[in-house]
Amino acid sequence: MKKALICGAGGFIGSHMVKRLKSEGYWVRGVDLKHTEFSPTLADEFVIGDLREQSVCRDVVDDRLDIIYQFAADMGGAGFVFTGENDADILHNSALINLNIIELAKQYKTPKIFYSSSACIYPEYNQMDPDNPKCSEDSAYPAAPDSDYGWEKLFSEHVFLAFNRNHDVNVRIARYHNVFGPEGSWNDGREKAPAAFCRKIAETPDGGEIEMWGDGKQTRSFLYIDECIEATRRLVDSDFTGPVNIGSEEMVTINGLAEMIMNVAGKKLSIKHIPGPLGVRGRNSDNAFYKEKIGWVVSQPLVKGIEKTYQWINEQVNKTC
Repeated sequence: MKKALICGAGGFIGSHMVKRLKSEGYWVRGVDLKHTEFSPTLADEFVIGDLREQSVCRDVVDDRLDIIYQFAADMGGAGFVFTGENDADILHNSALINLNIIELAKQYKTPKIFYSSSACIYPEYNQMDPDNPKCSEDSAYPAAPDSDYGWEKLFSEHVFLAFNRNHDVNVRIARYHNVFGPEGSWNDGREKAPAAFCRKIAETPDGGEIEMWGDGKQTRSFLYIDECIEATRRLVDSDFTGPVNIGSEEMVTINGLAEMIMNVAGKKLSIKHIPGPLGVRGRNSDNAFYKEKIGWVVSQPLVKGIEKTYQWINEQVNKTC
């Protein structure tokens, strides 16, 4: 039986990866600061611990592991990343976790380790035009991320790649583009746009008004969690190191995203545009490199994932009423 360690197993992507690996017959150890919030973990062993502490990392990494998935990070949506108030924590906490884990992977000669990077590493200067953002993998340099979250992710990519070159640590790196779905943050200040608008629309009576940061003409692409997990598993099982984009090429404006969710909810609401943290003006995943190296494409349109996510968040809202 193959054995996997999932760092950040109490979080959104990590908890979904636990379910996927268990369905494939893996023995899974999870580690996080907290248990999964919305459903019991399926991990065979779940360690509550702070991966910034070397002692905790030594407790969970050993020579029996076949793979480590490193999802653990201090992160969130625009309201967390772009205010500037959390920059020191983001840089310190995430970098420390990555340094601890990759060093132990080297020491124990872990056969493979996956690192989840982010589309936030891409230069702001290539994402000023909302209709024509450039996010191909080779466009990352000269580096100019628009947030310290992006800078930390880029630094950690270099750490993992350096350990690959200098110490033969077998790494895989993906740059995630706005992953969303059920059992993710939806009301704690770290939620991303799809969850935030699902919540606002679920809470607002038909004919009411919701608020949106900016003019809503900024563009993004959003990847449903099941697609993310599938793409990640295919990358890990391939011979390609990366970094490579994992995202959707279906770009929408934020206004369009909100309207899509209203249609799913069967509501007609007005939008009040207000000042707030925005990030880059445009971003879309460029999947040409992934198609070339891995040979897989996203299987469903954005609206299908929105339907499942809205249903789940609407249920959470109704529970709190």
